[in-house]
Amino acid sequence: MKDFITARQKELLSIIYQYIKDSGFPPTFEEMKQKLGVSSNQSVIDLLAKLEKQGFLKRNESVARSIALLPMAYEVLGQPPLVAFLGITSAGAPIEPIEISGEWRPVSSDAAILSDQVFLLKISGDSMINAGIDDGDVVLVKSEKEFVSGDVVLADTGSEKTIKRFVSEENPPYVYLKPENPKYKIRPITDEMKLVGKVISVLKNGYWKKVE
Repeated sequence: MKDFITARQKELLSIIYQYIKDSGFPPTFEEMKQKLGVSSNQSVIDLLAKLEKQGFLKRNESVARSIALLPMAYEVLGQPPLVAFLGITSAGAPIEPIEISGEWRPVSSDAAILSDQVFLLKISGDSMINAGIDDGDVVLVKSEKEFVSGDVVLADTGSEKTIKRFVSEENPPYVYLKPENPKYKIRPITDEMKLVGKVISVLKNGYWKKVE
């Protein structure tokens, strides 16, 4: 992998990484040109195209500042992945996540789950304390489409989102969201609800701990 990336390509990756880390957003063409010391957009376009083809990043050319670094980029740079900190979600009564724009944080975790489909959420509430998720904790969530009974999930109840344990069993209520605090009641899953992510780990005392 490290053999087929040029020094110039690695330099651009480093520029993108540092810019996202410092500002929360990918750099513009003008900002990349200035950092690289080149005068034409085409030079940047060519480097980006090669990095995208080789699997170091992906981008949406129709959207400004849409560059996303992929796991290979972090590996070749020797840097921890940057994960979007999307906002605050509930581990109590459901609340709407509060979006926090322009904030990315380095994350050290299992490389197998790191991708552009992971994000951070700050927890508000105490309904998951027996799963080791306390009020004020930050959790790492991975977007998923399939879940198994026992997963700790981010659920969209319609207009609100909450973190609970997903349970599927043969007896009523069959499929439901279970809090990990006895003072809260279970919530049967309805047609309006959607499971959107699995909680992978929780940040405790500066270290990431797997959520069981």
